Amino acid sequence: MPTALISVYDKEGLLPLAKGLLAQGWRLLATGGTLRALQEAKLEAQEVAAYTGAPECFDGRVKTLHPRIHGGLLFRRDLPEHVADAKAQGIDPIDLVVINLYPFEATIAREGTTPAEAIEQIDIGGPSMIRSASKNHASVTVLTSPDQYGPFLEKLQAGAWGLEDRRRCALEAFRRTAAYDAAISGWMERELAQGKSTGLPHHLCLNLVQKQGLRYGENPHQPAAFYTEPGRTVEGMAACQQLQGKELSFNNLLDADACAKLVWQFPAPACVIVKHNNPCGVGQGPHALEAFMRAQAGDPVSAFGGIVAFNRPVGVEVARIMAQTFWEVILAPAFTGEALEVFAAKKQLRILQTQDHWPQAAEGMDARSIGGGYLVQHADDGFVPFEQWEVKASGPGAKPRSEDLMLAQRVAKAVKSNAIVLVKDGATVGIGAGQMSRVDSVEIACRKAGTRSRGAVLGSDAFFPFADGLELAASHGVTALVEPGGSLRDNEVIAAAQKLGVWLFFTGMRHFRH
Repeated sequence: MPTALISVYDKEGLLPLAKGLLAQGWRLLATGGTLRALQEAKLEAQEVAAYTGAPECFDGRVKTLHPRIHGGLLFRRDLPEHVADAKAQGIDPIDLVVINLYPFEATIAREGTTPAEAIEQIDIGGPSMIRSASKNHASVTVLTSPDQYGPFLEKLQAGAWGLEDRRRCALEAFRRTAAYDAAISGWMERELAQGKSTGLPHHLCLNLVQKQGLRYGENPHQPAAFYTEPGRTVEGMAACQQLQGKELSFNNLLDADACAKLVWQFPAPACVIVKHNNPCGVGQGPHALEAFMRAQAGDPVSAFGGIVAFNRPVGVEVARIMAQTFWEVILAPAFTGEALEVFAAKKQLRILQTQDHWPQAAEGMDARSIGGGYLVQHADDGFVPFEQWEVKASGPGAKPRSEDLMLAQRVAKAVKSNAIVLVKDGATVGIGAGQMSRVDSVEIACRKAGTRSRGAVLGSDAFFPFADGLELAASHGVTALVEPGGSLRDNEVIAAAQKLGVWLFFTGMRHFRH
């Protein structure tokens, strides 16, 4: 008579599985709540404590850690000495283990969970049995998810369940215990790091679960999916509610994240338009409509078909104006009912409702894959306040608006290097992105701005290596520039600014974005 040991926290699918096994002539062993559920359904099962002869102890912390359990899972059926040893010790084979673990990830994700509550949800017996059964998958099946029950029963009843099936179940089991242990170690690391600056972890576990399969990646020939980490605060793209429109693509997700990251850096009402992961228009104003109008006017040609994010609710006035142009995705913390009615006419348009904040990176860390490994850094969430900037040169006119200078520098943080951003009257008027030469980025930004460059201010993500970029900007009428400083030729750049009569500010903080 084959034997199954069942010990599940999640009771989904338990009864149909148990009925199917009993119908096939299996003996069932069960623990605690699983046993009660089977008994209430009038299904025959033996308590593990009765089977082992060792009662549960320490409030149930120890119940399956026993030689009759682990011996029954681990002894090799193909070795005569193992079979003889098992018989001599009165250990019967256990052929199937059905386990799902205490909900540690869900517990730590719940707001207000105490360390003591989290620790009580660290499963011991479950992972131990999973590992024993998985190691001996040549003879033992291990099921760790209710999704596996149906296919297992179907093949079992057909006499088709075999080694390849057990091997696949063992793989899923090891994946589950690896993710479970990673969640525990990650939580303990965060607990120990509270209030302390510990830097980057020495051992980084990427414990990820697929949240959404995608049609393809950046290009149609690249398979892709969106993954999140269980047990962590749900935020950013994972917390968005899609109110209408087509499924989000890989590129949509990248651009929407870049768009929202930038717009939520502004305390005033703001709008950001992103195209190919670079902002092409950013505007601030007294309300969302004005912010959008300024952002779109920054580069209306590039803005067409872009991703748009707001840090304020979107009303019907904004919706009516936006409905006149094609957009891929619109993000905002709220939409009025009238606004949604307007957008509803555009069936393909994706509308995402966000939280009222946006993380700069998952758990503050930016991780990227390269050949052979990963690069990990803290997110670029630094920004030097205007009051701490150094004035290196001053122009003949009044000091430029701090709001415009800070807007230019915040946007420069979000633009691919080399990044040059021109701002005038609370909005971008020209952006130069991703050029190998900084002077080329200045040229592009000034060309985009046209006559609007006269009286504009310029933000640069890094220092000017030569004076030529500053001189080019000044020739187009730019009156003030802000950059980190730090070049070997800073004195030449400062001298050029003084000669040309433009304001020059140094922040002391670089913002490369590769």
